[in-house]
Amino acid sequence: MSHWSQIAFQDAASPIMTMLIAFHDHAMLVIIMVLTFVTYAMVSLLINKHTSRNIYEAQSIEAIWTVLPAFILLFLALPSLQLLYLTDEIVEPGVTVKAIGHQWYWSYEYTDFCNVEFDSYMVNPNDLHEGQFRLLEVDNRIVLPMNIEVRMLVSAADVIHSWTVPALGVKADAIPGRLNQLSFIIQRPGILYGQCSEICGANHSFMPIAVEAVNTDSFIMWINAFTDKE
Repeated sequence: MSHWSQIAFQDAASPIMTMLIAFHDHAMLVIIMVLTFVTYAMVSLLINKHTSRNIYEAQSIEAIWTVLPAFILLFLALPSLQLLYLTDEIVEPGVTVKAIGHQWYWSYEYTDFCNVEFDSYMVNPNDLHEGQFRLLEVDNRIVLPMNIEVRMLVSAADVIHSWTVPALGVKADAIPGRLNQLSFIIQRPGILYGQCSEICGANHSFMPIAVEAVNTDSFIMWINAFTDKE
């Protein structure tokens, strides 16, 4: 999760987020290169005293500064388009979970299992235990298995919300009367935090998301314990 004075992304927990961070670094490298060259050219023009009254055109340099930016844009566009299609790619999911946004909490339904559904409310700051995070901890975390394709169906019951987990590189608007779909694979165990990213009313800041990633055996045990409790 994020920490004080952090200027980079959170540690990636999914292949998509890993590629998003790699593309960000790739784009920043190109931007720094262009900025450095333009700054050098501007400073050079300001400080040098070279003039010529005989040069009326320079077709070679005009061709270069027309073609070179086009190649730079291609250098950025091709990996961007590849990543765009990968984020929308849906394969056969191993687990499907439906997330429904309410004012101001989330409810989850595991559609592959019977009677596995619950509401997830933010824990009051006065009830937090040591090691828990203010405004991020919930009373019922969503539990998901690692290394299995997970499909999230996102909707809302009242106003527009947004289901967002930065470490997974996923974000989808929860719109009443409409189902949006996300697909991701969690690569490492742990607790991943997110928040509603769409202004949805007075308590918009108080409907966090907590995803607990576990191995397959632990996930099956959690499902069995939940159904036995019901």
